[in-house]
Amino acid sequence: MPPPADIVKVAIEWPGANAQLIEMDQKRPLSSIIREVCDGWSLSGSEQFALRYADGPQLYITEQSRGEIKNGTILRLAISPARAARQLLERIQSHGIDARLEALKELAKLSADPTFAAEFINMEGIGTLARLVESGTHFGEMLAFTLTAFLELMDHGIVSWDLISLSFIKQIAGYVNQPMVDVSILQRSLAILESMVLNSHSLYHRVAQEITVGQLIGHLSNQEIQTYAIALINALFLKAPEDRRQEEYSNPLEQHLTEMASTLAQKHLRSIILNHVIRGNRPIKAEMAHQLYVLQVLTFNLLEERMMTKMDPNDQAQRDIIFELRRIAFDGESDPTGTEKRKAMYTKDYKMLGFTNHVNPALDFTQTPPGMLALDNMLYLAKVHQDTYIRIVLENSSREDKHECPFGRCAIELTRMLCEILQVGELPNEGCNDYHPMFFTHDRAWEEFFCVCIQLLNKTWKEMRATAEDFNKVMQVVREQITRALAMKPSSIDQLKNKLRGLNYSEILRLRQSERMSQDDFQSPPIIELRERIQPEILELIKQQRLNRLCEGSCFRKLGNRRRQEKFWFCRLSLNHKVLHYGDLDESPQGEVPFELLSDKIPVSDIKSVLTGKDCPHMKEKSALKQNKEVLELAFSVLYDPDETLNFVAPNKYEYCIWTDGLCALLGREMGSDLTRSDLDTLISMEMKLRLLDLENITIPEAPPPVPKEPSSYNFTYNYS
Repeated sequence: MPPPADIVKVAIEWPGANAQLIEMDQKRPLSSIIREVCDGWSLSGSEQFALRYADGPQLYITEQSRGEIKNGTILRLAISPARAARQLLERIQSHGIDARLEALKELAKLSADPTFAAEFINMEGIGTLARLVESGTHFGEMLAFTLTAFLELMDHGIVSWDLISLSFIKQIAGYVNQPMVDVSILQRSLAILESMVLNSHSLYHRVAQEITVGQLIGHLSNQEIQTYAIALINALFLKAPEDRRQEEYSNPLEQHLTEMASTLAQKHLRSIILNHVIRGNRPIKAEMAHQLYVLQVLTFNLLEERMMTKMDPNDQAQRDIIFELRRIAFDGESDPTGTEKRKAMYTKDYKMLGFTNHVNPALDFTQTPPGMLALDNMLYLAKVHQDTYIRIVLENSSREDKHECPFGRCAIELTRMLCEILQVGELPNEGCNDYHPMFFTHDRAWEEFFCVCIQLLNKTWKEMRATAEDFNKVMQVVREQITRALAMKPSSIDQLKNKLRGLNYSEILRLRQSERMSQDDFQSPPIIELRERIQPEILELIKQQRLNRLCEGSCFRKLGNRRRQEKFWFCRLSLNHKVLHYGDLDESPQGEVPFELLSDKIPVSDIKSVLTGKDCPHMKEKSALKQNKEVLELAFSVLYDPDETLNFVAPNKYEYCIWTDGLCALLGREMGSDLTRSDLDTLISMEMKLRLLDLENITIPEAPPPVPKEPSSYNFTYNYS
């Protein structure tokens, strides 16, 4: 007979004594269980003790968290959080250096525990740590442990960052600005400054006054701290007031270096990141990739104001830009003297430039997006790549009307498309690592990207022999060419050009046809019958592959307030498919994690269902946040008896599909992810082609001539074996 659901069997350790094996009744008060355990070792004052996990983070067990205890868990009797906080607070203020160092080391470890943190903070512990830092008497390991404890305690969100003193900020900023500081101190100092900026509007201004981006740039050559430095640069820019961002973007060389937009426009920052980070001698880890993605998004978001600015047809300065486009394209033609003749000539020229409104082309730029950004792009092309601009305009103006590619209309629509592809104006997504190295290789990467794409559009228009009626079709093909090329992650603008050369219109048609083969390749009844016969065995193959991947296991990241101090956990299915093993890890593993290192487990028989997306318990509060959109798409939870959940956030869409499909297969349910549908179609098509090729080698025996039938009654029977 199985034990009651409220009873868990655990082992409890105490230094110098034999472990107690008890059956913990989850309905009994925790204080009663602790008293019983203390009595077993003849320990008095049970209210001064608590239970902690013996493995992993060794968190304290509370009435709220006790439900997470599983059968077979090893616990440890320890002094209570309040008592531990009091003792450590006294020890870190002692005069003995060794005793203080050990106390700070232990405090740095315990501060991650929310129960202990609440007790330590209630005793004014954060103020004590802040004073230790402000005193400037701590160095080396002692200072590193102090900063670690401070950061862990503040991350619990119990105390507002607004309470931090200016002297503390100056001291932390001083560590960042000093030339010779220990790496561990620099890492924690940068992380503290980043948290200040992200969590307090008032502290942003104070930090921006103390830290120049020039000083942060100096840290990018150090591979141990470059992730922290870029994260702080991103935080400063993300929280910069909107008006300052845009003002600095338009006049990048006239502002102070603490102004973030001007800094992002500087060649020095870009080249340092390119040479020391992207092209460094170390592989780029997930957190660095995320920070580069954030930097890329924030840089492109500088374009948002121009993208959302309508052109004022009465603004002479803006109209002069259009006149300049005309002048560069048709420089050799002198203006006629008469007003009416000049107006007629301008109208003709604007039509040749491909504007929709020939009389007043300013009206073409009144729709947002792309607004004035499209005009900026066109002017850049005309001034920087003048030969290309003139060639495109004159080439199309000399074609037959029905095949001319309208440059103005195309440039405006292309700008809108590029803004959509690169999500200009969108906030960075938490967990996304999709940065493009080529955008760090040029000071005017956006404009150069546009110039490459407008030439692609003109070339594709010619290849398709398009007319004005085909405009939307051409834009669809160009979007596909660009997105396919970006997916290849070209490392430079020149490499992007090479990728696009290989994606001409004929190649796009070939790729489309190839991708459709699995969907509508063969539709005759015998082929449909063959698909139906093949599908079950292909599904079984996919199911086995998914389960094998679950047996290999995957590493998952725990999302927290600070991404650089990443915490990982690993989960894998037992080889007999009966148990899910999981446990915390100190760092991301390089290979398979043995079952022995995974301390927790869930019997598959206890699993009731698999939840995904916004239905997951850990996504209920996050789903409304824009920056958690991608996390929401990667989240899933395992619901198991008694009403417990194991929550996941997959590292990418592939792992998400593998795990959700594998868990569904484990529970005998249908695998419904996009990956399974894609794999199923691909494998069925491959198998069908192999079997149909075999039909060519079948020798049909001689038989009497068949009795003639009506064509509509013919039956075809194939032997597929």
